[in-house]
Amino acid sequence: MKHPSFAALFAFAALGFVNASAFAADLPPSLAKAVSDYDAAQVKGDRAQLKRLLADDYTLVNSSGAIENKTQLIADYTAPGYRLEPLVVRKAIEKVWAHGAVMGGIATLRGTDGGKPFVATLRFSDIWAERHGVWQVIYTQVSRPAT
Repeated sequence: MKHPSFAALFAFAALGFVNASAFAADLPPSLAKAVSDYDAAQVKGDRAQLKRLLADDYTLVNSSGAIENKTQLIADYTAPGYRLEPLVVRKAIEKVWAHGAVMGGIATLRGTDGGKPFVATLRFSDIWAERHGVWQVIYTQVSRPAT
C-alpha cells in the first residue's frame, strides 16, 4: 500500500464513507452536512472539497503512527490509481459540544492503491471544529482495533 493515510481516514469517517446515518440523528445540521460532504469527498477524491473540509492546521496520525498534514492527505486521496469504496461505520462514537465534535468508529476500508486491491479494518476518530461558522476536521487518529 503506497499511501499509508488511506488507512487513516473515513472521517472518518469519518462519514459517507463514514456514513452519517451511523451517527445520531440529533447532530447539528451543519455538522451532519459537513460530515456527509467529507465522506463523499474522500470516496470521490474531490480535491476542492477536501481542501474546504480539512483545516489548514489539520493533523493525521495514521495507523502506522506516521503524522501527515492536510497537503499530504489530499495528495493520498487524489493520487492516480487510488480509489476508496463507500463504507459503513460500526460502533459509532459521537461526542458533540459547542463548536467541536468527535466522530469515530470502526470501518473496513476497501479499494485500490496503485492498481492493487486493499482491505483494512481500522478504528478512527475525527475531531471537528466549528470555526467562523464552518465545520472542518482538525485532527484524525487511526489505529487497528483490538481483535
